Amino acid sequence: MHKGVIQHSLLFLCIFCTTLTGIAQIGGQNQGLNKIMQQTQSVNDVTKPREYELAGITTSGAKYLDPDLLIAVTNLVIGQKVFLPNDEHIAKAIKALWKQELFSNVDITITKYIEDKVFINIAVEERPRLSRFNFRNIKTSEAKELKEKLSLVANKVVNEATKKEAIVRIKKYYNDKGFGRVQVTALERNDTGAINKIILTFVIDKGSKTHINQINISGNNNAAESRLKRTLKSTKENSRFTLHPDDEQNVYGSSDRSFGKYLADFGFLSVSKTLDALDPYFRFKLFASSKFNPAKYEEDKQSLINYYNTLGYRDASIIADTTYPVKNGNINIDIKVKEGRKYYFGNITWKGNTKYNSEFLTRTLGIKKGDVYNQSLLEARLGRQLSPDGGGEDVSSLYMDDGYLFFNIDPVEISIVGDTINYEMRITEGAQATIRDINIAGNDRTNEHVIRRELRTLPGNKFSRADLIMSQREIANLGFFDQEKIGILPKPHPEDGTVDIDYTVVEKSSDQLQLSAGFGGGVNFYGNIGITFNNFSIRNIFKPKMWDPLPVGDGQRFSVSYASNGAYYNSLSTAFTEPWLGGRKPNALTANIVYSKYSAAAIGTDPNLSFLRMAGGGLSMGKRLNWPDNYFVFNYGVFYNNYRLKDYALVPNFTDGYSNDFHFKFILSRNSIDKPLYPRSGSNVSFTLQITPPYSAFTGIDYANESYQQKYKLIEYHKYKFTADFYQKIYGNLVLRLVSKYGFLGYYNSGIGFSPFERFQVGGDGLSGYSYFIGKDIISQRGYEIYATDATIFNKYQAELRYPFSLSPTATIYGLVFVDAANAWDNFSTYNPFSLNRDVGVGIRIFLPMFGLLGLDYGIGIDRYDPATNTTGFKDISKFNFMLGFEPE
Repeated sequence: MHKGVIQHSLLFLCIFCTTLTGIAQIGGQNQGLNKIMQQTQSVNDVTKPREYELAGITTSGAKYLDPDLLIAVTNLVIGQKVFLPNDEHIAKAIKALWKQELFSNVDITITKYIEDKVFINIAVEERPRLSRFNFRNIKTSEAKELKEKLSLVANKVVNEATKKEAIVRIKKYYNDKGFGRVQVTALERNDTGAINKIILTFVIDKGSKTHINQINISGNNNAAESRLKRTLKSTKENSRFTLHPDDEQNVYGSSDRSFGKYLADFGFLSVSKTLDALDPYFRFKLFASSKFNPAKYEEDKQSLINYYNTLGYRDASIIADTTYPVKNGNINIDIKVKEGRKYYFGNITWKGNTKYNSEFLTRTLGIKKGDVYNQSLLEARLGRQLSPDGGGEDVSSLYMDDGYLFFNIDPVEISIVGDTINYEMRITEGAQATIRDINIAGNDRTNEHVIRRELRTLPGNKFSRADLIMSQREIANLGFFDQEKIGILPKPHPEDGTVDIDYTVVEKSSDQLQLSAGFGGGVNFYGNIGITFNNFSIRNIFKPKMWDPLPVGDGQRFSVSYASNGAYYNSLSTAFTEPWLGGRKPNALTANIVYSKYSAAAIGTDPNLSFLRMAGGGLSMGKRLNWPDNYFVFNYGVFYNNYRLKDYALVPNFTDGYSNDFHFKFILSRNSIDKPLYPRSGSNVSFTLQITPPYSAFTGIDYANESYQQKYKLIEYHKYKFTADFYQKIYGNLVLRLVSKYGFLGYYNSGIGFSPFERFQVGGDGLSGYSYFIGKDIISQRGYEIYATDATIFNKYQAELRYPFSLSPTATIYGLVFVDAANAWDNFSTYNPFSLNRDVGVGIRIFLPMFGLLGLDYGIGIDRYDPATNTTGFKDISKFNFMLGFEPE
């Protein structure tokens, strides 16, 4: 009897210690659970399940994971009851471990039991981790870019999902570059220098670039194929720059003379491609080659459908499209569209509106019954998406500018009768929201009060979307932050009808260093050095932590500039601006001092034999106005300049003596430009009045018989200038700029006549050194040398098309084409506003935070061309203009 009991007990222990296994597949999980069930049943030698108490949990196989964390993932705890062989907690534990995607195998084994207590071990086999990764068959520069795009780091667990994600990103990278047939394979090999680590190698076969040979569109009965192709923004046909042979034959009489030779005869071969529009005999096909990008192609197909929707074809669709290779290695694209029916707007009714009546809302919407159906226009006029014209006059703006932050409008199609769609606009006005808190983040150098005082959104005020837009503009105009990254996030609290507004900014360098050299204007070679601190702070002078390199943070402006060529020309100027005098209102105080001396004596002789010296300064105040609107600013100031001439022929008969210019200046301006560096919309209009007291009216002297020294001792004049500068976005970031400028200098006393100072100099690039220190306004004109030096009247008109190449805060770069017209006159008797000097050309602007604006223009003076005397083509009528630090007037 004892022998039988012993044998039975041994058998019982052997079977009970058998491994209970979970298999590393979804189906294997069930198989592993079945093993537990079968073995538990064998231990009990009965068919009835049994309950155990979990008395101990151990782990094995984990090299990187903490054992306690591993146990925590299973949600198994000591003292827990498990119902073997069919316990749901064991099953969930296995699934939880697999869900982590960290293991290649998971086993749960029973190590021992004591009566109704069971002890288990969680055995895992960890997936390999990444040691490093590399690429084959690509350039070093490409590998560097790819490493930044892949989310692969050392010690990261490598599984199939990891490799698949990396391959997808690599393919996208090359698809964007036009390699539509790229193939990527991921190879693994063990890292012999580390435990359980692998090296990933991505073998890349880029193939050839995929270009689009031809795009064919069919089924378009109501839209031109050429117009539909323009909707495919990133999917363009491949073409090249060509001159039609028949045109070349027509121009030259034979095709053996090249077009380049023709331009070379005019001295302009290097930029011939930019002047194709100047000769009507030539027709060019100038298209950039197109790379096929599958992802962008899908977006472009939707753009094509969106265009059809704007024409009223709301059911338009692409019913078939295919890409197929052609003999030259490129591909053709065939697109078949189904236009469907053209729809029109029907009746539009309003529901839920109590603030505004239906008639007013219909006028604001601007859509009438019978208008062609246009979903995008409807959304824009309702304010549910950005309007093509910039928004601000839509239905949502009416409400949100008056505090209705919780406003919502839902356009519902209530019926479609034939080709007519009837709408009901369902409005939920909600309550007016009050601004509770304003939060500002990202201002690492600029003090918060500098930003906060520019905001139009104030705690306690009603919420207004217009105030948000204005606040964003004011922050951008400070010039201290990246204007493309100014963030505004309203956080509404419907429970109490309030809203918090979070502003985020990204600091950028706003100080400017100017180093330049010039030649001309009678001073020969001269150098200039200047520095401007746009975020200066007087109160931080004694705080070393706020020096960068001078004290910063309060938005004050301090500048100093010095130019010299030695003893014959010296000029020093400095200015300081406090934009918020007193700290309570935006009243800007500016003080400036200037000194310059120019010698007309021959180089090598005593510079004091002949010179013009000027010393002066002034104070001015600027005040923001709330009427007619809050874009207006009024500036007023008082200035004094003292001139001394010694044997210096400024004007005839006035070569020696002193002149005093004490004048008042008043400027009324309205500036609604959206962004200062690259404006896309808005205008800057200003009127300037500059006057001196009419001294001669109080002296009783007949100045007609007085000397010029007496006439010009106290300079008197009245001067007027008007400038209107408009910006309008045409398409995307393409911007049209239109400018008009006028100036007039008058006198009080005919016996004195015009002042020798404050006249207008027109022509040139506006950078001539001579013009800076003789008291004249410099009006530049591209394509012309200086053609008027003592004018009292000028008119100037400009038109520019601008397109940005980079809007980065570190370098804003844009190109432009321009047409200008200007002229100047000595008096009204010769004034003819229709007699203008015209020019055309191209240019580029580069704004670097540290150096300011750099520019280069190439202008062709059209009215300089004389067929009778011009034999060298464009050489004699064209001119390069440079600019540094500012845009010449």
